[in-house]
Amino acid sequence: MAPGDRDVATVSKDGRSLSPTIEGVKTRSTVNHVDHRGSVFEIFEGDMSFWGTPIVYAYQFSVRPHQMKGWGLHEEKTDRYTLISGEVLLFLWDDRPESPTRGVVQKLVLSDRAVRQVIIPTGVWHLSLNLESDEARLINFPTEVYHHDAPDRILLAWDSPDVPIDLAALLPRF
Repeated sequence: MAPGDRDVATVSKDGRSLSPTIEGVKTRSTVNHVDHRGSVFEIFEGDMSFWGTPIVYAYQFSVRPHQMKGWGLHEEKTDRYTLISGEVLLFLWDDRPESPTRGVVQKLVLSDRAVRQVIIPTGVWHLSLNLESDEARLINFPTEVYHHDAPDRILLAWDSPDVPIDLAALLPRF
């Protein structure tokens, strides 16, 4: 027998992820239209079944190469991210007291080759890590406008002892 660890399946035979998921987190891969001139992908095509509530506000944000943003959560609004460029490893942690998935950690890769959109429910902690050597760009369509006088955002340091995740052990080694 060869030394080492046995590989563990990460997807089912039909391509579904075997990783735990958090109640209320929704993901979607967009259709890319590619031809000799370039490409197009539809961010919002008028179908509210994915978005749930109307789009009321939007902003673009970025994560510099090999940097992270988070931990953060919102008490009132839901984040709805669309990846524009780059590749981001998104960590989600459910600490909502009444949630059936409380304590679950979900890890997603946002990429133009896979999941490109994610809905992060109110009360779910999230942290974004740029995996690439170029700046990653995303658009957020939160369910509420930003309130400059009273921001709806709670923050924790990435290595906070309050987070029950050994994030350093999960991070890729660059």
